[in-house]
Amino acid sequence: MVSHACSLLERGGSSLGVRMTAKVLHSKADIESAREELRRRGLSAIESHAQAWMRRIGLRRGFHVGDRVKSWDVLETLRFIEAHVPKKAPILDIGAYASEIPVALHRMGYTSLHAIDLNPDLLKMPHSEHIGYRIGNFMETPYPDQSMAAITAISVIEHGFDGPRLLREMARLLQPGGYFVASFDYWPEKIDTRDVKFFDMDWLIFSREDVLAFCQSAQSHGLLPVGELSLEAKERAIACAGQNYTFGWLVLQRLSAGAAT
Repeated sequence: MVSHACSLLERGGSSLGVRMTAKVLHSKADIESAREELRRRGLSAIESHAQAWMRRIGLRRGFHVGDRVKSWDVLETLRFIEAHVPKKAPILDIGAYASEIPVALHRMGYTSLHAIDLNPDLLKMPHSEHIGYRIGNFMETPYPDQSMAAITAISVIEHGFDGPRLLREMARLLQPGGYFVASFDYWPEKIDTRDVKFFDMDWLIFSREDVLAFCQSAQSHGLLPVGELSLEAKERAIACAGQNYTFGWLVLQRLSAGAAT
């Protein structure tokens, strides 16, 4: 059973003054409009088809960053960070291999950026002179306690999901008042993925109950949703591995130890 606080937030109750900080991708059109907005603002790191072809045949150097299908949650994350996190504040992107987030935040003028992933090719990503890329497990990072103002995760947590371990590390890393911003595969009703693995890890498509249970578990680590949880879905905008679903997006805020419920 989910907690009363999470149930209230799902109905729209919030005492922390931040609007809608859990939402769902409603359509494929939202993906396209988000990518157009990223391009308009000069934040899209995805290659054109011509650039990708030139790189494949050796006429263009560089590193492939981003995934067009992730346009919506990338834009939501950048908008939230821009509205709530100062430009000089330390930000960490976890599961950061090929992620657009650190590249886009650098373009937006953020100056204390960090990124971690187990893939050694992470070190080949753009702007390495300005972004602190590090090879490692985001469940056991080398960063000091309370060292991050925000942590981002784009379609990361559903692979090999371990809620208690993840929340414990995010709570350790975040400064009081800091944010954990995550997107994930989602459909309100449960979809069975027990026979599917990605990256040699189990795959979880979060259900509504999974999200609410995650929020409940987060409270014991001093992490709370900071606004309304809008978890209704309209269109199965994503198809992968024989499953049809959409994306969810959630923000948790690190409270002081005395404020945890």
